Amino acid sequence: MSRPADIPRISLTWLLVAQVLVIMPHLSHLPLWILGLWLGCAVWRVQILRMRAGYPGAWLKAGLMLGTAVGVFVSRGSLIGLDAGVVLLIAAFILKLLEMHTRRDALAVIFLGFFVVLSAYLFDDSLLAALFSLLPVTALLAALIGLQQSGVAARPWATARLAAGLLLQALPLMLLLFVFFPRLEPLWSLPTANDQAVSGLADSMAPADIAELSRSGALVFRASFDGEVPPREQLYWRALTLERFDGRRWSQSSFALLPLAPAWEKQGQALRYSIVMQPSSQPWLFALDVAETSLENTRQMSDYRLQRSRPVERALLYRVTSWPAARRESTGSRDNLRRALQLPQDGDPRSRAWAAELKRQYPQTEQLVQAVLSHFNREPFGYTLRPPRLGLNSIDDFLFASRKGFCAHYAGAMTFVLRAAGIPARVVAGYQGGEYSPAGGYVQVRQFDAHAWVEYWQAGTGWVSVDPTFQVAPERIELGLEEALADEQSFLEGSPFSPLRYRQLGWLNQLRLGWDNLNHDWQRLVLGYQGAQQLALLQRWFGRVDAQVLALSLVGGGGLLIGLLALWLFKPWQGERDQQQRLFKRFEQLLARHAGPRQPGEGARAYAERAAQALPAQAQAIHAFAATFEAQRYAGAEASPALLRAHLALLRRELPWRGSRPPRQ
Repeated sequence: MSRPADIPRISLTWLLVAQVLVIMPHLSHLPLWILGLWLGCAVWRVQILRMRAGYPGAWLKAGLMLGTAVGVFVSRGSLIGLDAGVVLLIAAFILKLLEMHTRRDALAVIFLGFFVVLSAYLFDDSLLAALFSLLPVTALLAALIGLQQSGVAARPWATARLAAGLLLQALPLMLLLFVFFPRLEPLWSLPTANDQAVSGLADSMAPADIAELSRSGALVFRASFDGEVPPREQLYWRALTLERFDGRRWSQSSFALLPLAPAWEKQGQALRYSIVMQPSSQPWLFALDVAETSLENTRQMSDYRLQRSRPVERALLYRVTSWPAARRESTGSRDNLRRALQLPQDGDPRSRAWAAELKRQYPQTEQLVQAVLSHFNREPFGYTLRPPRLGLNSIDDFLFASRKGFCAHYAGAMTFVLRAAGIPARVVAGYQGGEYSPAGGYVQVRQFDAHAWVEYWQAGTGWVSVDPTFQVAPERIELGLEEALADEQSFLEGSPFSPLRYRQLGWLNQLRLGWDNLNHDWQRLVLGYQGAQQLALLQRWFGRVDAQVLALSLVGGGGLLIGLLALWLFKPWQGERDQQQRLFKRFEQLLARHAGPRQPGEGARAYAERAAQALPAQAQAIHAFAATFEAQRYAGAEASPALLRAHLALLRRELPWRGSRPPRQ
């Protein structure tokens, strides 16, 4: 069995530090027993180093592995999948501490640590996470340097400085590979095991769901417009359309999942913009009506939403062109209109009776819609995140009893009444508004901007969007949720430390917007640099881009960078200009083969004495050069490089060039 000393103390120290830094980004999704496992293994490893404990035996190691597998299965419900795989990887990274016998074992642990660092990007690829990952990488490099047992490896901070220097030296090559290497699908685009939508919006909705989203300040996406940003009241970001109603919840119809191209006509001025969307674990994208995009594997669905062929599991950059004034399905298909009239067979009798009365009073569709909107505006309806509970007949209770609710209450109630009056209508769920960032020139949309509105169909006109919430709380649409809830004081009440609650503090708000701008640039320029963006950039530089151009760029650029780095490290232009010192270095090189190199602090005379003992036949020539060098260098004799060269040439002729090397000290 190898001794603990086979792995240097400094390397083990940095490896333990690296494990702490590597595990930290995973704390939010790791089971607690992993922390206990690390603490136990780290203490055991330190005791092995102190010669107070031995290495675990085969049975104990097998028991630890089995216990770890059982723990992962119990905490994750499976040994297969991304979450379980990451936990197993971290557990292996920890357990490997106990069987490190040799430097080769330590190398395996260090390389495994780099994989664990990479796995953190599966859960968080933000700028802060990327900056933090430099710390564990530096610690792992320091552990790698510590394995070499060099002079610097015995000094902890010198080892860390060298590791940081190596990381900085690799930066130019990393940038070259980032720009020119073909953009493959990154590791962190793999789907997570959690099927719950990160964005919060789901394919069904009850009023309480939207209200719950509005208590969160999490970022959903950022939108950058090519020209002037439209007014806030025009920013209705469609996510999905809800057509089915069961008396309590609105949900998507199965027909909406079919990739059938909807009928619409482009009219008016187009809006062009780009969106950086946060991971949502859902396939739909966000855009203003009516939207088109060239993003691959994405198409416009039958209800005018944009949808990818797979869920969005990482930050996604895409370009959109929207026509807000477009005419949508002006003729209308029988099946679409039939689905937009679906209601439960019974329930909410008062709402149905009111719809029938409205139909008698206002036979024209537009008149009836305006009557409903005026009713919301005229009657004492209220906007609140704390609505009273509704009974079995939820629409009746809201319209005729509580009259207090959130956007989903108003959108759902109006859609119900329009359908009961024979007007095809549906609920649209998405986000409304957003906060404009003056520094970045983009609009950031957060969870509390979640919103629901109504679309109704009118013959000859097509689908028309209306927002009943505007009739009750116009400040919600024009100014935002915070202003709409100013009297209620319920804006982000569950997040007292969120900087979004203190936007009235100028300096704090500037810091928040500045940091958000950095994150936006990171996601747009770095995470968004994928195949299409790379191709567009390289075509601007080279015109024609193919495999040969990429290969030549990589090889040529890499060679140039390595050459420049070598020049910077070795600095040949800073060679020894002192002729006496340069000749003495040649003297050292001649004798090093036979007498060994000159030791640190060893003077010219002492080195000459040691060399003369190893080479007695050449002792006179050795002493002659050393004496002349000392006289010229230190005794004030006239400097004569020619005399030193003559002594050096005589020594070179007398040395036995085929002699053997001296034994290693």
